[in-house]
Amino acid sequence: MVDDVLRVGLTGGIACGKTVVRRRLEARGIPTLDADAVVHQLLRSGTAVTRRIAESFGEGVIAPDGSVDRKALGAIVFGGEKARKKLEAIVHPEVWREIERFFEERDRASDPLAVVDAALMIETGSHRRYDVLVVVHCPPELQRERLVVRDGLSREEAERRIRAQMPIEQKLAYADFLVDTSGSLEETLKQTDDLATTLQRRAG
Repeated sequence: MVDDVLRVGLTGGIACGKTVVRRRLEARGIPTLDADAVVHQLLRSGTAVTRRIAESFGEGVIAPDGSVDRKALGAIVFGGEKARKKLEAIVHPEVWREIERFFEERDRASDPLAVVDAALMIETGSHRRYDVLVVVHCPPELQRERLVVRDGLSREEAERRIRAQMPIEQKLAYADFLVDTSGSLEETLKQTDDLATTLQRRAG
């Protein structure tokens, strides 16, 4: 574990607006890592993770370019907990290795704090590895609307993806800080700016 960097975990429900918050924190000079971007790299053609996923879920989840077809894989793993757990067992240890590397780099750079954005932080128990936990939230009906628009899902598909995560009201209990994204973009950015100031003061 790195002791000199204030480790900040940024999480929340799917389509709650974590990316907006992370990008704003980065704009305020705080180093951030998007765990989903790490997953994208792991699912490229030719990686060990991609090979293990093909072995576990079949060649039907592999796109013509050799990378993992996330939509095809999602249709499987969001349909049942057993499949989802199997995928998590393959992917999550590799993601955590990259997160540790990120914190080590930030420590070498003498950064006082750094933020990791990850959707399943609480569900996997990895929230315990952070010094501070920020939960981004909005009402479930707004999550559904955003998922339908953003990802082109049906309402039923959107609902399945929301149900695959811990209910947002339960996540709130784990938070040191909350960002409510149910209002305007300006309101979300103002909350995030206040959060950045608080974190920077806490990190010294």
